[in-house]
Amino acid sequence: MKTLVQIVFLLVFAPGMLNAQITTPIIKANFGVDADLRSNFFNGLVQSGNDDWFWLPGSIGTGQFIVDTTGAAALLANYSSNPNSRKLPFYRQMRFPPYSVVNNRLLVDAYFVRDYHGDDSTIFASGSNKNGMNPSDWSCPVSQSIPDKNEILDMMLHVRRAGPNVTDSMWLFGGISIENTTGNRYFDFEMYQTDIYYDRTTRRFYNYGPDAGHTRWQFDASGNMTAPGDIILTAEYSSSALSFIEARIWVNRNDLSLTPAAFNWSGSFDGEDNGAQFGYAGIQPKTAGAFYTGLQSVNNTWTGPFSLVLGDNSIVTNYTAKQFMEFSVNLSKLGLDDAKIFGGDDCLMPFRRVIVKTRASTSFTSELKDFVAPFDFFMAPMAAIETATPFICDTGGVSHIYVSNPIPTSIYQWSTPNGHIIGSSTGPFIFVDTPGVYIVTQQLQAACSVYATDTVTIGSLGACDVLSRNLVDFSSTCNNGIAYLTWKVLENRYVDHFIIERSFDGQQFEEAGKIFASDKNSGSRIYSFTDDVTARGASYVFYRVRLRQQPGSELVSRTIRHDLTGKVRFALQASPNPAKNNFMLRINAGTETSTEIQLYNQQGVCVLKKTVHLMSGNNIFDVDIPPHLPNGYYLIKLPADNTVFTEKLVILR
Repeated sequence: MKTLVQIVFLLVFAPGMLNAQITTPIIKANFGVDADLRSNFFNGLVQSGNDDWFWLPGSIGTGQFIVDTTGAAALLANYSSNPNSRKLPFYRQMRFPPYSVVNNRLLVDAYFVRDYHGDDSTIFASGSNKNGMNPSDWSCPVSQSIPDKNEILDMMLHVRRAGPNVTDSMWLFGGISIENTTGNRYFDFEMYQTDIYYDRTTRRFYNYGPDAGHTRWQFDASGNMTAPGDIILTAEYSSSALSFIEARIWVNRNDLSLTPAAFNWSGSFDGEDNGAQFGYAGIQPKTAGAFYTGLQSVNNTWTGPFSLVLGDNSIVTNYTAKQFMEFSVNLSKLGLDDAKIFGGDDCLMPFRRVIVKTRASTSFTSELKDFVAPFDFFMAPMAAIETATPFICDTGGVSHIYVSNPIPTSIYQWSTPNGHIIGSSTGPFIFVDTPGVYIVTQQLQAACSVYATDTVTIGSLGACDVLSRNLVDFSSTCNNGIAYLTWKVLENRYVDHFIIERSFDGQQFEEAGKIFASDKNSGSRIYSFTDDVTARGASYVFYRVRLRQQPGSELVSRTIRHDLTGKVRFALQASPNPAKNNFMLRINAGTETSTEIQLYNQQGVCVLKKTVHLMSGNNIFDVDIPPHLPNGYYLIKLPADNTVFTEKLVILR
């Protein structure tokens, strides 16, 4: 059995008291709050249905795990071969796209963060660092020891609704692993409106709010909230249980005289000092019922697929008793659900960035100790447009424009003031046949306001015919400034010659070489071209092939780009993604080798194989998608360089 937890609050109202205690492990919004990390496992028993942070291999059930565990095995292998890597932090986000509806619950976002170990510069200097201070005044040393009961090892955060709609309650779930389990432990989850960040070089915080370093909640004369501000959830765990948790918001002291419409003041207010104009004020719901819950782990609770790195850099796979602490908060009941408060937009969220901190004692104004640096939350990828054909012919040309970072749950709407879209203008990609300006607008959900926009300009190549089917498998490798291009023509008898064009900015192309057709009697033929750009000193090089056909028509291929800086941004990248009938696979290989591109469906069945030869450096391949494959998520695997590179692919026709 899990340790029972009693959270006792004296939340005083007129004319009575509000009971907010939770005494048993509980499932809220289908998420287990039992100080255990396993989905389909609750209150010490295997059961199907509840979601949780991770999935334990071998377990079964309909419950989902939330945190993306990609690369967990490789991380642990590196921990073994390179012990110094255990000191480094890392993070993982939600395994589902933001704002996905899974098992009839709206999953907003999730984060798992492993803090620095050993040489930790994300700690507060001994002295007077306090919660109510301006973050600009917080001081952080190069390195300093702190009590092990204050040392953060890992933290987790997840927000979801109890159903698929804005009318359903919004729940926040938090978890934290601490080095030592003896005595009382105190921590805060602080949530900001601004893009606050911590610079490890200067050891200072930047981009904090305008109101004494924070952002204040604003009210009208009737107590209605007119603008959101910063929030802090502060918790206290005793040697046996979670004993106290409280929500506070950053306000102007003058607003304490108002009667808020969404909640009540609890009576607490703490700023930088006793006379501070701005500070954190405690709040509590207007209606009775439980809205906080929390527990501590029992002995030998599984630590998850990333294991746990202790302060001495040793690795363990199970928590000791009380080492992992978990809690939940009903933000809607507390009156902090922006979508309900301000209305009209289901995607309004109560904060943008999060800092997790530990404190020295129960006092809200006690000395701060360790922290996890600010990280983004509720920040879905903003639409970014890419195209392999930034120039097309004035007539007869077609350009494929797509969102390079699509979210399946987002809505993408395209428009153009002077071009022409072929077919549908809704979705993560479009086809256009006219030079012009093309704009994509992104909504996270149908009932949400515009989240992001991006624009691309398709230039003109003048009058020409664009190659549609005669040139296929246009691929390229680039190693140490030597580019090797290959392509195939299906009807070689119609080819007169090829002009290989090169550009260093993607706009102005020059002739790099010319190849005349050979073996004119054959139906298909493969051609190749080698180009040396080592002396150019450019960051990128672009290639395309211009085909002169008989009796005089001109055809143009798509454009391929290579990075010459030597920086590897992706080991494996598919674009466009989502893909329709084919996709381009970019591979950066350390050595020359032959390997196989493999595509797996969600059931783990390999549905496509293609043998390729990799050159050391950048490689680009065209991959045709079998027409019988249904829409959905797939996994690309490619064994190379003594590992297996993977990339997610969405097929959307």
